Amino acid sequence: MFDIESRTGGQATSIPLDATQHGAEWLNDGVQGGSSIFRHTFRFFRRYGYEPQPVKLQVSFGKGRDSFWTNVFPSPLVEQLSSEIKKFGRVLKCIKYLMPILGILPVKAILRIFRFSDDFSNKMVLPLLALFLGTGNQTPNVSSVLLERLFNDPQMKLWDYDPDTLLPNLPIMYTFPNLGNFYRDWAEDLKSKGVEMRFNCKIEILERGKKGALLRTQFHDDCCRGQANTEMYDHLVLCCPADEAKKLLDRHATWKEKYVLGGVKFYNDLTITHSDSKYFQQIFESQYSPDLCASPTSETQKKQVAVAEQQPLSQKDGWQGFRPMYFIHSFPSDPEKIEMGFDCTNYQHQFRETLGMDQPPLPQSRHVFQTIFLDDQQQSLWTWNDIDVSKVIARKWWHQFGHRWQHYLRVVPGMMLINGTYRTLYAGSWTMVNMHEIACISGIAAAYQLGAAYEPFDDFAEDFFAKYLLVCHGTRYKRRKSKEH
Repeated sequence: MFDIESRTGGQATSIPLDATQHGAEWLNDGVQGGSSIFRHTFRFFRRYGYEPQPVKLQVSFGKGRDSFWTNVFPSPLVEQLSSEIKKFGRVLKCIKYLMPILGILPVKAILRIFRFSDDFSNKMVLPLLALFLGTGNQTPNVSSVLLERLFNDPQMKLWDYDPDTLLPNLPIMYTFPNLGNFYRDWAEDLKSKGVEMRFNCKIEILERGKKGALLRTQFHDDCCRGQANTEMYDHLVLCCPADEAKKLLDRHATWKEKYVLGGVKFYNDLTITHSDSKYFQQIFESQYSPDLCASPTSETQKKQVAVAEQQPLSQKDGWQGFRPMYFIHSFPSDPEKIEMGFDCTNYQHQFRETLGMDQPPLPQSRHVFQTIFLDDQQQSLWTWNDIDVSKVIARKWWHQFGHRWQHYLRVVPGMMLINGTYRTLYAGSWTMVNMHEIACISGIAAAYQLGAAYEPFDDFAEDFFAKYLLVCHGTRYKRRKSKEH
């Protein structure tokens, strides 16, 4: 295994924190969590003694009474858009049953065709889709099939559609363990089994054909600078972004590979991890206020308001009271463009574990936040200069792909046409959907194609794997016959 970085994990990284200030020693800053569909991911965690932790998800979208909504208690915006929320459920069914026609259209086209208001589109649908799939400012161009699958597909949905509030009240998500430690332990285990891992190493493809690939490998760390070798391999699995794979293949790429890999559009985003609570509260609604709450119209809503008004206390699976974790801020000058935010102290489990059960939260000034600025071509809109530089913990640039509608017309269906070309396979979340689970499944699928056996452990997971294998490799998964006892 070659990696140009000095560690495993890719974007799944952890950073150290000052525990005396922030209440925890580490923070997952690239990938933070997922839903119950992440069965393969969780199995890898448990294999090395790590356990994902449940958390009742709380979101806070928009700023001010006219734009704010949450899944914790009723808000004026949800009340105002109640009829459109119900219509949205009917539209999801239309997309499902007219998939070949409507599914390929971008979300912005569907929202216009069915005459949804700008408020519903820009304040509810687009932020929700952007936040949980990481589609950012390209969300209006996302294929509608992804929108429908997000709510309805058993293998992909992150939550159930709610006809009253769009997002159900407090769905269960899972936060990940220390990803830096997990990937370190996984790598050490593989090394002990004979896998050779070369970090700080770059490769160049010299030749590629039906017998394999000839590579030039070169370390670029201090002790081995300049050392280059040529090595022949029977197969290649390129687990890197599509644009990097295309660059590696260069003149050795077939026209099909150039077409498919070239269809993945990437954007450069910036994540700033910080503790500037003043800035964060200026951008997002992070505290409960009666002004943000609509008058409850049912017993269920009365209970929700009562819970939101309570003094926040730590629980095993989240927080009692209003403690939002995911945030969206839209720009008034361009409502389709957003900034995303996380209150990591509210979200990630290690902070609650330090506090203990039924304890009040740390003051906001000790919280760790993340603000994600999307697409460096839109920097004129970013509010990053408003963050107090003395409270910045980390800054990281990310190379993220956009789920444009073209991705599901050109790239996903094209994967089966290029996987296996000249003994080359591809893996990564970009092959389908930007999820850690897809990244894991894509690697398992590549191993399966090379002759490894898939080990069934869960009917849901096995079905998910079978569908991915069929879509991206054109291979029908052969289920093992159950043994008779």
